[in-house]
Amino acid sequence: MTDEPAPASPARVVSLYNPANVLTVLRIVLVPVFVAIVVASGLTGTGARIAACLVFCLASATDYVDGWIARKWSMVTSFGKIADPIADKALTGTALILLSAYDRLPWWVTIVILAREWGVTALRFWVIRYGVIAASRGGKLKTVLQIAAIAWYLWPVPEPFDAVGPWLMGAALVVTVVTGGDYLVQALRLRRDH
Repeated sequence: MTDEPAPASPARVVSLYNPANVLTVLRIVLVPVFVAIVVASGLTGTGARIAACLVFCLASATDYVDGWIARKWSMVTSFGKIADPIADKALTGTALILLSAYDRLPWWVTIVILAREWGVTALRFWVIRYGVIAASRGGKLKTVLQIAAIAWYLWPVPEPFDAVGPWLMGAALVVTVVTGGDYLVQALRLRRDH
């Protein structure tokens, strides 16, 4: 018997071309497709609105699936950590801007949500040396509510059910602002403790 330590196993190298990253890139690629459908249709006509909604929902679903794959099969990469939130912000931000541009959603709602989204992203980079601000349950609820509200606005929902859209967006807006405040507190705590 020797007292020499066992050799450390080599670190597992995760390919950049893994399914999680492919889905993240697909989400980015679907953003211009979504924009093209919305702009070509002007958000008028049942078929075009359904197509825009389906592309948006498909792209949104890749956000859940790529994260699940990355965690389940240990395929987390530096590229994925950076590209995933950028893809999310590009998709939801573009959808909100288009909804406001076509007078479906007040501009102030879009501005508040985008300010919070980019603000939290900036906070995460601000404290990255000290720790990670993980997505909270509130943050995940915010994402679900935003996706549901945007999809409701995109889909040609008949009256009186179309009135549900503003309520969904209102709930998304409240949760967005509250969780933004929570992330700010976490970031300040991380900076203070280090």
